[in-house]
Amino acid sequence: MAARRNIPVGLLFILCSLTFLIATNTHETTSTSEHPDKAVNLPEKSTETGGQTTEQPAVEERQWEPTEFQEETVNDAAAEKQDATPPETTTTSAGAHPKDDFQEELVIRPLQSGDVYASFQFRTLWETDFMKGNKVSHYRLFPKSLGQVISKFSVRELHISFTQGYWRTMQWGQPFMPSPPGAELWVWFQDSVTDVDGTWKELTNVLSGIFCASLNFIDSTNTVQPSASFKPLGIGNVTDHRFLRYATLPREIVCTENLTPWKKLLPCGSKAGLAVLMKSEKLFHSSFHSQAVHIRPVCQDSECTTTSWELRQTLNVVFDLHTSGQGKREWSLFKMFSRTLTEACPLASSSKIYIDITDNPQGEQFELTPATHLLSQAVVLGDRRTFSVYDLTEANTFGSMRSLNLLIRWKSSEGDMLRPLLHAERYVAGYGLQTGEIHTLMYNYHPFRSFPILLLDSVPWYLRLYIHTLTVTSKGKDNKPSYIHYQPSKDRVRPHLLEMLVQLPPNSVTEVTVQFERALLKWTEYTPDPNHGFYVGSSVISALVPSMVAMDTNNTKERPLFSSFFPCKEESSYFVRIYTEPLLVNLPTPDFSMPYNVICLTCTVVAVGYGSLYNLLTRSFQIEEPNPRLAKRIANVIRRLRGVPPLA
Repeated sequence: MAARRNIPVGLLFILCSLTFLIATNTHETTSTSEHPDKAVNLPEKSTETGGQTTEQPAVEERQWEPTEFQEETVNDAAAEKQDATPPETTTTSAGAHPKDDFQEELVIRPLQSGDVYASFQFRTLWETDFMKGNKVSHYRLFPKSLGQVISKFSVRELHISFTQGYWRTMQWGQPFMPSPPGAELWVWFQDSVTDVDGTWKELTNVLSGIFCASLNFIDSTNTVQPSASFKPLGIGNVTDHRFLRYATLPREIVCTENLTPWKKLLPCGSKAGLAVLMKSEKLFHSSFHSQAVHIRPVCQDSECTTTSWELRQTLNVVFDLHTSGQGKREWSLFKMFSRTLTEACPLASSSKIYIDITDNPQGEQFELTPATHLLSQAVVLGDRRTFSVYDLTEANTFGSMRSLNLLIRWKSSEGDMLRPLLHAERYVAGYGLQTGEIHTLMYNYHPFRSFPILLLDSVPWYLRLYIHTLTVTSKGKDNKPSYIHYQPSKDRVRPHLLEMLVQLPPNSVTEVTVQFERALLKWTEYTPDPNHGFYVGSSVISALVPSMVAMDTNNTKERPLFSSFFPCKEESSYFVRIYTEPLLVNLPTPDFSMPYNVICLTCTVVAVGYGSLYNLLTRSFQIEEPNPRLAKRIANVIRRLRGVPPLA
């Protein structure tokens, strides 16, 4: 109260007047618009559709203005989708209104071994262009973290995968989205980047934080610049490999910490749609698990008049019924994922489940429940496949229980799996810890056609390759590669890079061998568990494999997502990329227990030798006279016992 009396009356009157004027002005402006930019009565925005001009009120434009999906619940998003005006646009700082679209699908393939292959794919298309320097400020379906990465580091394409386990090609066939064990990252930068190595280093550190992985361990010692193996998968046929970087971490372990940020990139997260099936304890209790993120620019139409950015998130899982304790050969969504589906993602324009029934045309092998009348055919990896389709956007798909739980019961285990036409494997030969050989075997199972393959090998610097010992043989004869690109390694700077274009004869096995010598590392360069060994990344094989059926190159929107990732314009071949096993190599390892032995011996010598000398130099010696009284008493006691007179 004392402080209030010190304020002058005139000043208090002026403050009250200003407060009243501000409140009145605010009340008048809020009645015209809710946004500061629309305080003035703006004219209605006109859009052209089919040559006609349509007037749209400013209220509808304000309704779908910048995205606040991160703060809304899924129920609110579902309510918005039921509005007459679909939420298809978002605003940028330049005033443009790019469209975005989200699709999700799940492909399930029952395998002859009793395993189940489940492949999730989520695709987000955004009609915007980061490459023209436009600063995008508002995001709706496209994750903002990845959009900022593309804009800041001038990324043209980004492909990253995290895989736990090895894909068994001869038992499971070819995967829809191949990936090597561990972590893989390859990026195409725009030609405007001046320091590619510096940008690559910053990008790996940022992605390490986004995906909670060990990508910060990617450096020059495990990064290569392929010259022909990794071409852009999107628009823009870039041939300057200076803007390409490729690296692998075969030792990377995939866990829940990597899956959680991956799910947060989805528009609906794991709250609705197919993502509700992604339960960590079920996904990681499987024979194979792989998650990936692919970003690339694509054409919006066949004439490529408009371009869009495509974000494709994939998750491939193989469930082993025998190890999971299911007992009999049957599975359902609830048994595999511990959950059922109740709704599609409200923001998804398409949400479908595909069940591969190619090997079960009349229901002889298994029974699918509930049945569906929707069927779809697609040429996948050179084979025409038939799928049962479940559209989650239709209410009758879930039935009266509002829950979808697909169930397959096997009736017969007969049937042969279609053997893939291309297969590869690799191993280390030799004995001792000085030299060895790397053998790479490539199988062409096509009965009458040969085709070329492009082999890429990235070998660490501590395996010193003898490139003059490189041999390529097919059917017992030398097979001379038509193209070889070799970049030697530098100790502790860069790895070996070997690329070859080899022609595989029909129905043959081609073997590539090269000798190497193991280097002796410094004791600080060994891993905490040196007895486990050192990992060498997988070989990458890219090829156009001849198809056994007629291909369909019509790029229609009805095609499944998994069949439209690798672009291929030839009707007689399809593109495939496969990976071999990673290698585990033992290097000459010193006895790390020797320092302990040296310490023990040194301490013993110091304690015995120096300790004795120090004791002699520092100890003081004194001559003490014996106590005569005590000796005399003892002597008298003894004399009495003997009967001798005591001493005087």
